[in-house]
Amino acid sequence: MTNEEEAEIRGDVLESILCLVPLINLLPATHVSKSWNHAVFSSLRHFNRPKPWLFVHSHNSRPPYSTVVAVAYDPRSNIWVRLHTQNPPFDFASVLRSSNSTLLYVLSLSKFSFSFDPLHVTWHHVDPPLLWRTDPIVAMVGRRVIVAGGACYFEDDPLSVEIYDVDAGRWDTCESMPAILRDSAASTWLSVAASSETLFVMEQHSGSTYSFDPSSRIWSGPFNFRHDRNIFFSVIGIFGDKLTMVGLLGNSENVGEIKVWELKGERFDACKEIAVMPKELVEKLKGEHASLNSIKMCSMGDFMYIHNPQDPEELVMCEFVGEGLFRWGSLKNAAVNDRSRVAEKMVLTCADVRLGDLGKAVGSGNVRFSIANDGILQ
Repeated sequence: MTNEEEAEIRGDVLESILCLVPLINLLPATHVSKSWNHAVFSSLRHFNRPKPWLFVHSHNSRPPYSTVVAVAYDPRSNIWVRLHTQNPPFDFASVLRSSNSTLLYVLSLSKFSFSFDPLHVTWHHVDPPLLWRTDPIVAMVGRRVIVAGGACYFEDDPLSVEIYDVDAGRWDTCESMPAILRDSAASTWLSVAASSETLFVMEQHSGSTYSFDPSSRIWSGPFNFRHDRNIFFSVIGIFGDKLTMVGLLGNSENVGEIKVWELKGERFDACKEIAVMPKELVEKLKGEHASLNSIKMCSMGDFMYIHNPQDPEELVMCEFVGEGLFRWGSLKNAAVNDRSRVAEKMVLTCADVRLGDLGKAVGSGNVRFSIANDGILQ
């Protein structure tokens, strides 16, 4: 092209184009020029804002527990992204876990490793809790990591609670979990939600719920969220900054509906139904099975992801779009294949990912990103 024919793309036209570009491909565009940098961030503010990512970490079900797949779904770009980690931040002597939407951790006899940044670039490696635990609930409230229950029965107190203060770098013990949870004080039986100030734990089959304030170190409850007697299984999470419950109605052989409630009030006695999962998505959750015994959920901001732990091939997504409206959809789990159905366990987390988080990950030299083809990893 001659100089007269050349024309620079700028302003709203450039921003409109950039809003169609996947988030992971916008990072290089910020370094083209100052005007492009401005256009990228303006596009993200006004045209197509970042949305919480769903992460699927799958690992061998038997030692060594090497993480074989780490993928993420970006709803803003509607693509699956594969994360390539050059040097794993921990050994594979213990299993990778998460009992809360953002936190990942690995617990062994000699070390407790955890990460809470969006892309899990930074890991903290500290001494383990005083008591050995096989299946604790672990959640982050503010700058404190709470490790509760899950202790072996030969320990003096299987309901014990320990708190790790990230800033002070030390463990403290506090009031144990309520005695009524003695037979279910493990992440297998409890659903966990954490706000910036409070930890909530719900017994998934009975619905009995307690809260824990790490500042006062006091447990409160029980609370009864189940105002519908047809609920036989339920989980909780923070959805749209509100404590939310998702429940299965009917029975495991005949799930009639899956509903979502917002929990309000000082004792959460105001239970407001806010959404109902479309029936065709309920059928997709069942997968190849006629029954649906349980579900798991992870949430962040206005997004909630629900899956069947027995058949995680189909993931159901719910987005709050405002004024009591919700957008439902489903997507194929890009980490599932014939091998993963029988040989791997999956840990799902959810996090807000911004362009700065991607820049930090790439700058660390330890993480690369690539786009999966049609959601199928090659």
